[in-house]
Amino acid sequence: MVEAMDQSVGRVMATLDRLLLTDNTIVIFVSDNGGLSTSFGNWVPTSCEPLRAGKGWLYEGGIRVPLMIRWPKAIAAAKKSDTPVITTDLFATLASVTGDDANPTTVDGADLSGLWQGQEIPDRDLHWHYPHFGNQGGFPGAVIRSGDWKLIQNFETDETELYNLKDDIGEAQNQATNHADVAEKLTKRLKNWQNSINATPTKRAASKRKAR
Repeated sequence: MVEAMDQSVGRVMATLDRLLLTDNTIVIFVSDNGGLSTSFGNWVPTSCEPLRAGKGWLYEGGIRVPLMIRWPKAIAAAKKSDTPVITTDLFATLASVTGDDANPTTVDGADLSGLWQGQEIPDRDLHWHYPHFGNQGGFPGAVIRSGDWKLIQNFETDETELYNLKDDIGEAQNQATNHADVAEKLTKRLKNWQNSINATPTKRAASKRKAR
């Protein structure tokens, strides 16, 4: 599958070159999830280490993915950024660079084009809402990331997990007890965000296990 994807992307890029459209075309390459790390018998197809877990999970192995954007007219080759972004930013970014007059109050994302010029985007929280089980074993839950802190809300067990990604990229040390003030603050902010977007509610854990 990786080889077929590589060949297909190569054909697209070659066609842009042949049609002299390369400089005026924005190409975005991003995964929708981390690598599949669920065990099939004795075979695990992907390792996301040092990140924890993979596809279908709310740990970094499931939601931290590479993003590559090529636009020779505006983005210098090999330019890198460590700023955390999210795929909902792509609409706002493309609307901005193409001159679209989309109302910013209706856009769930930030314009990333400033990063291409070495500018910073305003600090903000990133959110994920995943109110169902995954067939890779992941639990239903939600996430808020604020700076280096990441809080996971487990809908199945009602437990809270808190990690400092700067110090613990593998999410091995739950800091929810040691930093209860941070956990409480982020839990409130996550709930406010869920309410603001009318996020799909979840049923109690027991009924979910039975349905599973």
